[in-house]
Amino acid sequence: MNKHEQWQLTAEAAELYERFVARYILGPWAPLLVDAARLAAGEHVLDVACGTGVVTRVAAQRVGPTGQVVGVDLNPGMIAVARSLPAPVGAPIEWFERSALDLRLGNASFDVVLCQQGLQFFPDKKVALQEMRRVLDHGGRLALSVWNSVGLYNSAVGDALARFVSKEAAARFNASRQTPAAEELQHLAMEAGFSEVEVRVSRIDAHLPHLDKFILDHLAATPVAPVIAAADPDARDKICASVVKQLQRYADGDGVTYPEETHVLTAQVL
Repeated sequence: MNKHEQWQLTAEAAELYERFVARYILGPWAPLLVDAARLAAGEHVLDVACGTGVVTRVAAQRVGPTGQVVGVDLNPGMIAVARSLPAPVGAPIEWFERSALDLRLGNASFDVVLCQQGLQFFPDKKVALQEMRRVLDHGGRLALSVWNSVGLYNSAVGDALARFVSKEAAARFNASRQTPAAEELQHLAMEAGFSEVEVRVSRIDAHLPHLDKFILDHLAATPVAPVIAAADPDARDKICASVVKQLQRYADGDGVTYPEETHVLTAQVL
């Protein structure tokens, strides 16, 4: 498997992904990405690598009942979970199992393309961005995000996995954090034909609840889930203890609250 295509999940893991990753790790960022796209009522919006649809549903609320929203993801488990969740009040949403490299959607058929934490997984980022540009109408807008660093929590988990499971498990867990730098992001977007390209750093204070329990729940929602399930119970206990210790300075009573950063790229089709 290509190192950029590692975030493939079983159906069960996709359900856990919605409960833990989408809710706590990606969910707080979703409104900020949608804000960056400056959505207006009635617009047609595409969410690429939509996962279980956390950004897609926010977009549907923003564009309202006169808008149209499409979510695409390569992982069938993600799309199945997205379809099973209650529809938001707003635009209707269509869900498709599609590759970002071959969207199979009409030219110039969208006003806005969104992509939250997906670009790092695409085996050909240039082709993916060209596809996003192709489906955007004249004046259309792109807003996408990729992590700015491994991050405090992921770094702590990756370190624990390397120590108590394997370096391979640590690398696979942190595949989502292997992202292009700001300069490369800007270059990729311009090379794909976008104009008015800007990359900025966005920051929030992320909160994770009851860390000693959350860690294993989170790992069960990632591609390393089978490895963790097969690990010795003592190893799992050590992983949790190690992460809790590394993040103890961020403890807030019912979990941890720590600073997190992401790059947000915005661009237009002129």
